[in-house]
Amino acid sequence: MPVSYLDAINAALREEMRRDPNVFILGEDVGVMGGAFGVTKGLIEEFGADRVVDSPLAEGIIVSASIGAAMAGLRPVAEIQFVDFITPAMDAITQQAAKLRYRSAGTQTCPLTVRVCYGGGTGGGLYHSQTNTTWFAHEPGLVVVAPATASDAKGMLKASIRQDDPVIYFEHKKLYRLPAVKEELPEGDDHLADLFHCAIRRPGKDATIVTYGYMLQLALQAAEKVAEESGASVEVIDLRVLNPLDHDTILESISRTGRLCIVQEDHRTLGIGSEIAATVAERAFDCLDAPIVRVAAPDVPAIPAAEAMEQFYMPNVGKIVDALHRILQY
Repeated sequence: MPVSYLDAINAALREEMRRDPNVFILGEDVGVMGGAFGVTKGLIEEFGADRVVDSPLAEGIIVSASIGAAMAGLRPVAEIQFVDFITPAMDAITQQAAKLRYRSAGTQTCPLTVRVCYGGGTGGGLYHSQTNTTWFAHEPGLVVVAPATASDAKGMLKASIRQDDPVIYFEHKKLYRLPAVKEELPEGDDHLADLFHCAIRRPGKDATIVTYGYMLQLALQAAEKVAEESGASVEVIDLRVLNPLDHDTILESISRTGRLCIVQEDHRTLGIGSEIAATVAERAFDCLDAPIVRVAAPDVPAIPAAEAMEQFYMPNVGKIVDALHRILQY
């Protein structure tokens, strides 16, 4: 039976908790309520309140306690209900978890997974819609992933939990129950996904789209529409991993297509697209047949709550199609 993105995450948590008694979950409403979106539903009934821990509304405490538990030999999976509220935990994540292996000369590790719900397009407004992935992708010492498919949602979470270094695992709320991402998934310990490489979701020869998260769905739709309108073949790369970036897969694609469109839900300035564009300009400039284009959210303080303004703010299929037509005309 096809499995949703949400159920894939739930299955990954359940399987890893059964496999390893050191794995436990900590976060706001993860236990009795089963999570704000139902992602952890049913886990407290199977594993008990000692391993599915309802915390206070205190993101700094959630992450700091999890770091301590990781240093003591456990494998905590901390949940941050919305990325908009992660700032109280920033010091713990960037100054402690990310630097632990380095500052200890490799004698200590921090096997911590932080699940973070992010993304707009749901009418959540100012504090329930942000995409702050770049805050963490900037930090060496953190592995930052953003699965876009049900298969990756499960496989990357299982692989993250088994990592000895801290992983920030971004899950987009619009993907939770989206029918388009439902998949038949294998069960058991063997379903692990790569934490260090991109995935080519659609091959092409005339242009490359690089994106991640929910934007992958829009990119695939835009690539199909451009093919219908002009016959152009657009390759779509799903980053999957935001830190460390898989530059080689991107550069190899550009060497074949000669055109690059980067799609991100994050703000335009200093988003992940800026780094990708800079790398391509430095290492593959001779391969480019057109200027690099970016489709991103505007540089405004936060996503609007009003539906019309939110639609204006968010990248969409039409914006991506327009960007592709601009570079395909060269």
